[in-house]
Amino acid sequence: MTNARRRVFRLPLLAAMVVLFAAGVWAAPGHTPQPPPVNADAATIADFMKRVDAYLVLHKKVESMLQEPSGDGRPEDVVEHQRAFAKLMLKERASAKPGDIMTKPMRNVVRRLLANVFRGAEGRQIKHSILDEYTGNVPLQINSHYPENTPFSTVPPQILQGLPKLPDVLAYRFVGKRMILLDPHGRLIVEIVDRVFP
Repeated sequence: MTNARRRVFRLPLLAAMVVLFAAGVWAAPGHTPQPPPVNADAATIADFMKRVDAYLVLHKKVESMLQEPSGDGRPEDVVEHQRAFAKLMLKERASAKPGDIMTKPMRNVVRRLLANVFRGAEGRQIKHSILDEYTGNVPLQINSHYPENTPFSTVPPQILQGLPKLPDVLAYRFVGKRMILLDPHGRLIVEIVDRVFP
């Protein structure tokens, strides 16, 4: 084989070896390749969803402890059921504190996800649409009632598309420049995220 042909043969082989070394597939004898690093945001979101699932289990447990409202659909029966649910849920989560469901790393992820939306082409319009629904000086406290006479804000679809999907028992809502996790069935504030606007 000529020197020129040897060089042509060695170049692809050398390139393949570089790729394998970089990927950690081809390691020295006795050396265990290191697994690729886990995306920190993905791990944080997975932990958040586990906490959300635990809340869902508790929600269903509390609901099962109550008698269903009458089938005639009377509004007063529905309201009474919601109040009974809220009372039991507040008792079950008596020791709830900030970060139980949305940890500090998750709050930071949420802020970054929202920042991507607000810095996009429609970001300014989306931000104004949220602040235009300002609900006043609503007192917010975890594991407490959302004020009865205060309406829920709507959440733009661009925001929902950028955040982890929640089960039906929880919803993202804005209160001024804060975001909350709301349990609509009992009008309960489950979690609070401050400073959500970049």
